[in-house]
Order: sequence, then C-alpha cells, then structure tokens
Amino acid sequence: MGWIALVVSGMLEAVWATALGKSQGFSRPLPSVVFVLGLVLSMSGLAFALRTVPVSTGYAVWVGIGAALTAAYAMLFGGEPASTVKILLLLGLIACVAGLKLTH
Repeated sequence: MGWIALVVSGMLEAVWATALGKSQGFSRPLPSVVFVLGLVLSMSGLAFALRTVPVSTGYAVWVGIGAALTAAYAMLFGGEPASTVKILLLLGLIACVAGLKLTH
C-alpha cells in the first residue's frame, strides 16, 4: 500500500508544481487552490508511504515521478520545447525510479 501511495503522491507533486507555475505568484485563484490541495495531498501521501518505504528511496521516487511528469506535461501542453535528448533523459529518470523499486 505504501508504494501505491508513493506513486500517487508523486503524481500529485506534478499537479501542484504545474499549478504553482500557472498561479502567477498566487494571483490567480483557481491554480492557487489546486496548488494548495495538491501540495497537502502529495505531502500526506508521501508521509503515509514513508511508514513502510525507506526515506532515501521514497523521497527519490517521489521527486523522480513528480519531475518527470511535470517536465512531460510542460512539453506536451505548456509550450516547452521537446527534444530527443530531453525525452531520453526523462526516460532514464523513469528507469532509475523503477530500479529503486526493484531494489527495495
């Protein structure tokens, strides 16, 4: 159950990170609310997961999932340029996250 919570909270990290960018310094109400809710849920899920997953592995997986999804979203929907190198590096990050799970 801890790993499921970890993956979901990592996905929520991408939600709050994206919402933070769209909030324009908390001047836009809807993205600001999404940021706060996403942050609370993401941190709560991480805290729950760290009951059974070691903090070093859990934090690295949480950050890796959040970073990869945030970057992918920005390239797909946010107008950030995508390149073969960026995509390969993100796939490498995902592979490292999966490797951490396999070694646990």
